Amino acid sequence: MDGRTQIPLGILFGIIAGALWGTVFIAPELARDFTGLQLAAGRYLVYGAVSAVLLIPRLPALRTWLEPGHWRALVGLSLLANIVYYIALATAVQWGGVAMASLVIGFLPVAVTVVGSRAQGAVPLRRLAPSLLFSAIAIVCIGWQALAGEGSFEWRRLAGFACAVTALVSWTIYALRNARWLHRLPQVSAHDWNLLTGLVTGALSLLLIPAAMYFDSRTHSVGAWTRFAAISAGMAVFASILGNGFWNRMSRMLPLTLVGQMILFETLFALLYGFAWEARLPAPTEWIAMACVGMSVVLCLHAHRR
Repeated sequence: MDGRTQIPLGILFGIIAGALWGTVFIAPELARDFTGLQLAAGRYLVYGAVSAVLLIPRLPALRTWLEPGHWRALVGLSLLANIVYYIALATAVQWGGVAMASLVIGFLPVAVTVVGSRAQGAVPLRRLAPSLLFSAIAIVCIGWQALAGEGSFEWRRLAGFACAVTALVSWTIYALRNARWLHRLPQVSAHDWNLLTGLVTGALSLLLIPAAMYFDSRTHSVGAWTRFAAISAGMAVFASILGNGFWNRMSRMLPLTLVGQMILFETLFALLYGFAWEARLPAPTEWIAMACVGMSVVLCLHAHRR
C-alpha cells in the first residue's frame, strides 16, 4: 500500500475510531448513579474477557515474539489509555458535564501534535500553525458555550476540570508511546496489539473492584445493575475493541503529527452525541467549532503533502 492510499484510509479509520470513542462521554450520564471507578472497572472487565477469548486461537503466533519487555509496555499503556484515563474522564463528565470534558479533551490534538512534531521526520510546527490555529478556535468556541452562564464558583466543577486535565495528560502520553510501539513492531498486527492491551487492562481492572465497591455506599436495584452491565459491555465492545482497533491501524498509517489531529473527531462526535442526548441543536458557537474542526484536519493534511 503506497502513501497516497495510506493517508486517506488512515483518516477514515481515525474518523471511525472517533465516532466509537465519542460514546464514552455519554455513558457516565446514562449511569449517573454509579461512580467513574465503577464504570471503568465494569468496562474493562468486559474488555479483558472479550480480548482473552479472541486471543486464544492467536496464542501460538503471539508466543513467537512476545517478550517480558512487551508485557511491561502493555501494562504502562493500559494504565495510561484505559484505567487512569477513563476514571478521570468519567468523573469529569459527572462533575463538570459533557461539554467541559469535551473541551479539555479537545486539547489532545494540540498536545499530541506539538509533542509529536519533535519526532524525526515530522512536519515542523511552523507548517502546522494554521491547522493548530483552527484547533484552538474550535476549542475556545466549545469552551465558551460550555462555561457561558456559570454564575457561581463550584468546587465540584473545578475538581471535574482537574480530572479532565488528568485524562488529557494521560492520553497524550499514551498516544505517543503507543504509536512508537506500533512502528517498532511492524510484524505485529494492530488487532493483536489491541487485544493484548485489553487482556492486560482486564487483569488490572480486577484490582479496581474492591475500591469501586468500597467508595460507593449506595444500594442499587437489579434494574440499575442490569443497565450498568449493558453500558459496560457496550463501551467494551464498541469503544475498546472496535474503536481501539481502528485507532491502532490508523496509528501505523499516519505520522504522529497527523495522528494528533485525528483525535479531534472524538471531541466532535462527543458533542454530537451530547446534543442528541439533550435533544437540542448546536448553538452558533458550536457550529463554528465543528466547522473549525474540519478546517483544522484539512489544513493538517495539506501540511503533510509534499
